[in-house]
Amino acid sequence: MPEQHMSCWEFPPKVNSFGAWNKETGPLKFSLPLLQMQILVILAVIHTFHFVLKRLGLPMLVSEILAGMLLGGSGLGSIEGYSQIFINIESQNIIGILSILGYTLYMFISGVKMDMGMIGTTGKKALTVGIISLLAPLLLGMAAAVLCLKFWFPEADYLPFVAVTHSLTPFPVIASLLGDLNILNSELGRMALSSAIVSDLCSIFLTTITIVARTGDEKTLETAMVNVVSVAVFVLVVFYILRPAMFWVIKQTPEGRPVKNVFIYAIILGLFACGLCSNLFGQYVMFGAFIFGLAVPDGPPLGSALVEKLDTMVSIVLMPVFIATCAMRTNLFCDIEKRECEEILANFVVILVSFAAKMGACFVPLVYFCKMPRNDALALGLIMSAKGTVNIATQILLRDSGLVDSTIFTTMVIATTLNAAIVPFLVKKLYDPSRKYAGYQRRNIIHCKASAELRILACVHEQQTATSIINLLDFSNPTRDNPISIHILHLIELVGRATPLFISHDMQKTTVSNHSYSENVLLAMNRYQRNNGGAALVHVFTAISPPKLMHEDICTLALNKLAVFIIIPFHRKWNAGGSIESDEQPIRNLNCSVLDMAPCSIGILVDRGKLGRSSSQSVYIATIFLGGNDDRESLAYAKRMASSPNVNLTVVHFLPMKDIDNTTSEWETMLDDETLKDIKYGSLGFEQVNYIEKVVKDGPQTALIVRSMASQYNLIIVGRRYGIESPLTSGLTEWSEFPELGTLGDLLAASDLDSTASVLIVQQQRQL
Repeated sequence: MPEQHMSCWEFPPKVNSFGAWNKETGPLKFSLPLLQMQILVILAVIHTFHFVLKRLGLPMLVSEILAGMLLGGSGLGSIEGYSQIFINIESQNIIGILSILGYTLYMFISGVKMDMGMIGTTGKKALTVGIISLLAPLLLGMAAAVLCLKFWFPEADYLPFVAVTHSLTPFPVIASLLGDLNILNSELGRMALSSAIVSDLCSIFLTTITIVARTGDEKTLETAMVNVVSVAVFVLVVFYILRPAMFWVIKQTPEGRPVKNVFIYAIILGLFACGLCSNLFGQYVMFGAFIFGLAVPDGPPLGSALVEKLDTMVSIVLMPVFIATCAMRTNLFCDIEKRECEEILANFVVILVSFAAKMGACFVPLVYFCKMPRNDALALGLIMSAKGTVNIATQILLRDSGLVDSTIFTTMVIATTLNAAIVPFLVKKLYDPSRKYAGYQRRNIIHCKASAELRILACVHEQQTATSIINLLDFSNPTRDNPISIHILHLIELVGRATPLFISHDMQKTTVSNHSYSENVLLAMNRYQRNNGGAALVHVFTAISPPKLMHEDICTLALNKLAVFIIIPFHRKWNAGGSIESDEQPIRNLNCSVLDMAPCSIGILVDRGKLGRSSSQSVYIATIFLGGNDDRESLAYAKRMASSPNVNLTVVHFLPMKDIDNTTSEWETMLDDETLKDIKYGSLGFEQVNYIEKVVKDGPQTALIVRSMASQYNLIIVGRRYGIESPLTSGLTEWSEFPELGTLGDLLAASDLDSTASVLIVQQQRQL
């Protein structure tokens, strides 16, 4: 049974203080200043712990639990003066209500972020893992609990509840862990999310049945049946009345406009009403909030609007306070008798059996039936075994219900803390998502046969980017003899949902999806394909994921589609007048990640607005050649463009003066000469190709010539040449603003350059 305390309340309640200088009463004797002080101290201690522990790779949850232990009965709570002021009964009631409110909002947000549509598309592998990872630890954990009760510790009637608690796989915990590990949209991450959704929904069903059964045991069967019917009616009302009403709200919201505040307020009121209803039906208040959150359509405009308004306050303030107040109720240093030691040992036995069963349930079928690599299967097992916020909440509910005592609750919190600290570390050691991008085949333009299909993956963020890509593809001169296969990937930031989404529009029955994802991009690319009938084959995809993880979608698609060239837009955009319109740092970070991990050659397109042209208008393109892999790759792409009758190509070859030491090896020089041979001697077969040699003494002279020629062309193609030392660029690297563009690319993309010429910076495949 929970501990019983008698307390006296003073009416009217003292809420606001009369100031710190009042001699009779200090501010901490009033509820509002004390609550503010408690929140301030809790958050300060949490972030102090995390400032140190994050350097060891430990998650925020560990810092929150340690802060609670320090401020509670395991630490400062043993000091009488501190406990009477900071954690007295009255103040615990107030901050406890606030923390439960925070957890209720957290479960609502988790429901909003959960994509219910994933259940219908979940593969057999994820479905099997989701079900087995729940049933195996539940059955084996219960078996271990029964054996301990029968042969070892008959008084430990709480052990079945421990087994149930450690068999759960909460979806919010898994999504948070995958986000922290930056593998949310990796192949393993997507499978873990799908499995977690299945397992979590099964867990909710079993938990609801357990609560109803307990109600029938404690009260009457009639009361339990009324609760069952009430819960069923509540769920039906939420999904068949309230969910359609939310779709109506979306229809009333014009595309690109925010949801009206009156609808947001109504949904928040509905949240509290659903929490109240679930309490009336014998369920916890969080159940109603979570079910109501599931009914909210995830993503923009409604789901993202709710998450944007609530998530910051909940995740930064209320949830850390909730976890800390739960941990404050632990007691690490209480006097433990021999009997209690055996009790704790039995508790850990059940926890370890449940953990081992969950690991085995994930590992055995995946390795021996699905042929998954052992390290990946172990990593998935660890992910599905992860413990976090929801587990702590379940444990505190068991303690408050009197199902476990303070000692067992403390051991469960310790086990959760160890799990949260160790699992991320082990997953990082076992699973490296970047290793699959290592290329053992040559995937670049220069090794692509002249008559072979050119496979290009182009990334777009908005309609304007799609127009620039189309113009660049036009320069590539797609014909029936030299076709181009284009894979367009529309990148959208993940907002208002927990699960990333990857859509292949070729697989959809209709051209435009119900959610209007990539509608404008689809229309533009379909028009381009019709205009180049038979010469260009277009496939459109949409990836909705966090910006810091979008490179996974790009590299995975390039790998799967055997692309030889990736085109990504530069993060800076110019308007028609030539001034900078926007500067998106997340896109720059994305570009740097793709450059590091791309499984093929890659080009960054800097669009200054001069790529557009009519079908009969001549286009002037220049390629600046200094030598090296990247320059040879850029020249190979330029040669393909030169086959178009409307393209005038100029190759500018920079050479160092003869008296300057040239660090280029003889082998590299021979490769450069071989690449330039048909251009230099006019054997390429196209009259509109010009070759110019420029002899320079140093980098400043190179920069002067490059800047002077920038305004003469529509497009300039350069190699990235990152990290290559050369007398041709000496003294320029130190002044680079964007190292990812290379020396010349950075020079041509400079904001002070008076030019409207677009630039394509090319990097040849690195992963060989």
